[in-house]
Amino acid sequence: MFIRAYLRASTKEQNAERARESLIQFAAQHGQHGQRIAAFYIENVSGATLHRPELMRLIAESGEGDIVLVEQIDRLARLKQGDWDTLKQKLASKRLAIVSPELPTSWLALQQHNETDFTGTILQAVNAMMLDMLAAVARKDYDDRRRRQSQGIAKAKSDGKYNGRQPDLKRHQHIASLLKTGHSYSDIQDILGCSRHLIATISKNICSTDQ
Repeated sequence: MFIRAYLRASTKEQNAERARESLIQFAAQHGQHGQRIAAFYIENVSGATLHRPELMRLIAESGEGDIVLVEQIDRLARLKQGDWDTLKQKLASKRLAIVSPELPTSWLALQQHNETDFTGTILQAVNAMMLDMLAAVARKDYDDRRRRQSQGIAKAKSDGKYNGRQPDLKRHQHIASLLKTGHSYSDIQDILGCSRHLIATISKNICSTDQ
């Protein structure tokens, strides 16, 4: 049994690797003695789509009974019901277990137990029910936020105040300053929690300006 961690953020400006250390610590505390995370699968893509190359690679590379470790269930399950059912089927085809720190009923998958078949079946049923509930909550939260955003934009447009999404210039200036003082991309990620893609974009702009 291998533990495979899946890290996702919605946009390239967000740091998908933010939860890496907390998941390493969680696996060490709750897994079998000496067990470590075998691989990390990291991508910046919306949680509302099932088109996720790294998640599909995780499933393809997994062996039967492996663990899929996520920070929160919504890293996987901010999907419409049909897509969530499809993902569950893909996971079930290899008997992959989803484990998350926010879902205590899932932690048992990290450990070896001697429950009877009946007890194990009950625990699996409870965990599946909790996963479905959290998936439904995650999707509702996504839909609610999208609706509020659309309503806010519509009102701003009607009031003549909508200018579109503006870049965080202060953040960009901070990144540029750190680049100019010799900080590495990894240093800047640790300091600001931003993505390497954003840092690379700012670096490219600096080079263009200096030419």
